[in-house]
Amino acid sequence: MNASATQATEIWPLVAYFFLVVTLVAGIMALSYVIGERHKAGAADEPFESGIVTVGLARLRLSAKFYLIAVFFVIFDVEAVFLFAWAIAFRELGWAGYIEAVIFIAVLGAALAYLWRLGALDWGPARHSTRRSAKDARSPNHAMVSK
Repeated sequence: MNASATQATEIWPLVAYFFLVVTLVAGIMALSYVIGERHKAGAADEPFESGIVTVGLARLRLSAKFYLIAVFFVIFDVEAVFLFAWAIAFRELGWAGYIEAVIFIAVLGAALAYLWRLGALDWGPARHSTRRSAKDARSPNHAMVSK
């Protein structure tokens, strides 16, 4: 037997499988088209949430702070996963594992304190410092700029 005949006998199940999958997908799509429902009502193509028709644009602009909060949540969620794994192996790890877990929690606590101090966890509208606004009010140039 030559090499091409051997290769053809080894690859024919893959080719048959490929054609079987393509035929099956085409059959399911054709069957779905034939059996599927036809909606003639105008509201059938409109998106809705919990039975409420949408009002306005669906493209809502969210603040970057929303995404930061989501990232912080994921980070601290991963912390919980590590601590659950540590709690399961607590007896085998001994004091060395306990000290490492305390260091891990301390680093994440320091990161949380830094984020809090930075104001990254503030959900409300931005607050202006009274010290700065009082200084601007005393400035003679402030009155000229605001007019």
